Amino acid sequence: MEILAPILIVSLIGLLAGVILAVASIVMAVPKDEKAEALEEVLPGANCGACGYSGCPGYAAAMAKGEASPGLCSPGGEAVAKQCAEILGSGDVAVVRKVALVHCLGSCDNTGDKMEYDGIPSCAAALPLAGGAASCRFGCLGLGDCVQACEYDAIRVCNGLAQVDPAQCKGCSKCVAACPKGLISLVEAKPQAVVRCSSCDKAKGTMAVCQVGCIGCGKCMRTCQFGAVTVENGLAKIDPAKCTACGQCVAACPRHVITLER
Repeated sequence: MEILAPILIVSLIGLLAGVILAVASIVMAVPKDEKAEALEEVLPGANCGACGYSGCPGYAAAMAKGEASPGLCSPGGEAVAKQCAEILGSGDVAVVRKVALVHCLGSCDNTGDKMEYDGIPSCAAALPLAGGAASCRFGCLGLGDCVQACEYDAIRVCNGLAQVDPAQCKGCSKCVAACPKGLISLVEAKPQAVVRCSSCDKAKGTMAVCQVGCIGCGKCMRTCQFGAVTVENGLAKIDPAKCTACGQCVAACPRHVITLER
């Protein structure tokens, strides 16, 4: 009895705890949204945040509640948007494809280094050290944090400058988050003029460190007939909604820092 009694007591306690947990799981169960689960299965699972939500589960939940449209998943593209639309019963949805763009042309041919960097091959690691080795404090460091972040093999560092292959890019925005200088953005994959520079230095300072950096001269702005170009803080900016891809600002730029993306 000395051995049997403790065994019985422990067994009863275990049985009681099991019953309590079973009842609690039923009473406190969170109802599953079958539509959200079906949408999440369709999504690519990249959890990149390009849709504006925390990840695929968050985006799926928002679509199920009617708070988001099914065409926001850049990595999934039209195929995923169509499947999501079928689950939601909303019909076909137009998808605006976006690709990453590096706002810098500071290759080794166009700019230099202010020092020799011999450390961890990472832009994030080099940046705290006097802003990195690049002469232009706004320029690409070329150490490839964006390359490491890209899961689609769409980015390469060529001649000291990160370059994106639009054909490979899925618009997931992971490279955007990875760049410590904020030089990469997502743009619509359509014909448009873009400024491939991020320098806000004065003209003299920019010209001292880069052969192609924007000097804020305003020629592009005065040339544009559609009001698509402005100059803010010494840097030209183009409104993609107003740009007609006429190419006049490209021809007017004396620094050849505006390119026409097709």
